[in-house]
Amino acid sequence: MKKSKRSKKTKKTTKRPKVTVKLVKESKSATKSTPAAPTVTRSKKARANISEGTRLYALAGRPTKAQFIKVYGAKGPAMTWEQRAAAGVDAKHFQEALKAKS
Repeated sequence: MKKSKRSKKTKKTTKRPKVTVKLVKESKSATKSTPAAPTVTRSKKARANISEGTRLYALAGRPTKAQFIKVYGAKGPAMTWEQRAAAGVDAKHFQEALKAKS
């Protein structure tokens, strides 16, 4: 005789009340007749600057905002990598400076 695949336990009823779904009104901002905000196209120079900054960020070990503040001071997160190098610690030596400050 084969065993039944279904368990014989009774299903528990949920205590959560069943809520009806409320209809959402359509917004006028994102309809087909009015297009969304235009996409920003960046120049080759801007893209090169962004990629260089990202490369230096990875070279520094992807530091957090708190780590930037610890090494460079309150203005550290807003500085560019050129400004940080002028302040005395470049991306290559960031982790060493962080260990020295800890």
